Formats: sequence, C-alpha cells, structure tokens
Amino acid sequence: MDRDPKLSMLDLDYKPKLPRNKERGIGIVGAGEIVLHAHLPAYRMAGFRVVGIYDVDKEKAKQAAELFDIPYVYETLDELLNNPDIEVVDVAVPAKFQLQVVREVAQRGKHVLCQKPLSEHYADADHIVELCKAAGIKAAINQQMRWSPGIRASRSIIERGWLGTPIQASMQVNVLTQWENWPWITQIDTLEVMYHSIHYLDSIRYVMGMTPEYIYADGAKYPNQPYKGETRTMIHIKFPEEARGLVHDNHNNHSPQEDWYATFRFEGTEGVVKGTNGALYNYPVGREDTISFYSKALFKNGLYTPELEGKWFPHAFMGTMGELMCAIEEDREPENSIEDNLKTLQMVFAAYRSMAENRPVYLSEIKNG
Repeated sequence: MDRDPKLSMLDLDYKPKLPRNKERGIGIVGAGEIVLHAHLPAYRMAGFRVVGIYDVDKEKAKQAAELFDIPYVYETLDELLNNPDIEVVDVAVPAKFQLQVVREVAQRGKHVLCQKPLSEHYADADHIVELCKAAGIKAAINQQMRWSPGIRASRSIIERGWLGTPIQASMQVNVLTQWENWPWITQIDTLEVMYHSIHYLDSIRYVMGMTPEYIYADGAKYPNQPYKGETRTMIHIKFPEEARGLVHDNHNNHSPQEDWYATFRFEGTEGVVKGTNGALYNYPVGREDTISFYSKALFKNGLYTPELEGKWFPHAFMGTMGELMCAIEEDREPENSIEDNLKTLQMVFAAYRSMAENRPVYLSEIKNG
C-alpha cells in the first residue's frame, strides 16, 4: 500500500487523558456488576484513589472493598458524603434513584460522575442539570464509549479533516446479551435503547460532531423473551443537510460466538474509518478494538490499519472519570458534562416516541416537552 511514510509514526491520540493530581478522593455509590468489572478495575489502572464505597446491600460493598483495597465501607450515603476526604462522588445506581442521590451530593458541594442514563424521565434529567449548576459543582456523565479506543480514534481522524465532511455513521451489533446480569433491567419497558444503544447514539453524535434533527426508530422483542422491554432496535438518525446515521442492534443471536459482531463505520466525502467494538466479542472478557481507515489526502490506495491498545471495558472508564478530574483541575466544564448529555437523552426519548407513534420525532419536541 502506498501512503505517506510519516503515517507509520502517527499518533491518533485516542487514550484517556488523566489529571496531574490523582490523589483527589473518590467515593462510590453502588457496588453492582458494572462497578466491579469496569469502574474499579479502570480506577486501579489509572492510579485513582478510591476512599470509600456505599451500597444499600452492604455485603456487595464489602466484597468490592476487599477486592480493590478500598479503605471504607459506609453504612449510609450520608456517612460517605460526610467524609471531607471525598471530593468526587461516582454515582453508579439505577437511573430511577439518581436524582435523589445527586440532590444530596450537590447539597454537600461535591463533584459528581453520574451513571447513564441520567434519568428515565427527561424532566428529571433536566432537574439534575439545574441542581448541579446551582451548587456550582462539576458534573459529568459516564457515557464511556466515547473513550473506547476505536471510537476515540475515529473522532481524532474526523477532527483532523482526513475524511472530509462527515456524511454517514452506522453501528451494527448482533450478539446474545444476558440481561439477567442486571435483574432490575429485565423488568422495565424501556430496555435496549435506554440502557445499551444510548451509547451508540451518544458516540455517533460525538464522532460526527453534530446534533441530529430527528430520529425515526423501531423497537421489537424476541419471541417469548423473558424481558419486558425491546431487545432489537433499528434507529435512523437525520443530521442537518445530507449527513445520516443508523443503529441496528440485536441482542438475541443464539448462534455460536464466531457469528457475533459489533461494528462501526464513519464515512466522509474524502474517506472512511471502520472498526470493531472488541468489548462485545466474548463479553465480558472481550478483545482489543480494531480500526481501519482510508483518506484521499493520505493514501494512494488501500486501508491503513493501526493497532489500538485497550477495550471499552474497562479502559474507557478511565476516560469519563479522568475527564471530570481534569475539568476540576482546570476549572472548566467536562467534555462529558451532564448538560451536554441532555442532547443524547433527547435522541433516546425521541426514539421511544418514534416507536410509539411510528413517525420521525424531532429532538426539539423532547426539549420543549
């Protein structure tokens, strides 16, 4: 393949940025599977200091503390918030509890990393944003797929103009997901988009660098599935002018794992970048992300396939907390601020309204009620 020889030294700048001060104390609210398999392993990798943990199920909190050498296990949320050594609170609870937890965190003036979705109700999400603004704290959302290696590298490539004008984004996933690992998810009506494809919607918006005009979505169940909500979705995304996006997601692939796939593709007027989301191959073990890209400005022919280090789980979780801590350190808004995340939530709620009414739903309809 003919290409610029400088390309072999190319740094796509895709790894999470970490703060200079890693000693800022972190308190964690929640000790579920995602905390054990992603939050805490990522914080250990990053060298962050976790001071204490609280969960309504104290045995779960004790288990997490023992596995990750966390000094304190708290009996109540109030105890955690009363510790002056904790400056940042990582809230990892189901969305229906997030407003009440963040309200208490904000009252104590502590910075907060919220779990996604910010809320299952848009008005409550907007209220969380206002609470944090009024308290003068930094508040970020754990939409960590933005920091998965393949997505971050794709954003870097597009930001440098190597693909020209972005015109098409797509994410296709066909796997078998054991939703029983999160028992409370199995009992809600808004399952797949609210708790999974929300990542794809956020990542597409992030990589494309623009906010959609409307969403046209369809959601379906698998015959005789034991879950209340949708487990198969197709989402059409209309951006301004000629740009478009697509999410096609199925969590009911009962074939052998070699038939599973999780891919993404971003196209521009001057090139394309495509890859795999390694975390969903043999989840939760996973494998490294991959990307290949072509740019008329850099190549005469062929695709360039750089090697990436890391996976969505757990490496990307260094990015969400790292960005919040950098924002605190630099006194600025985090890139993954909860206010910015309202746009992603508008996409989510537009998708559900579209499913219910079988029509395109403009994001402005959600924003304006």
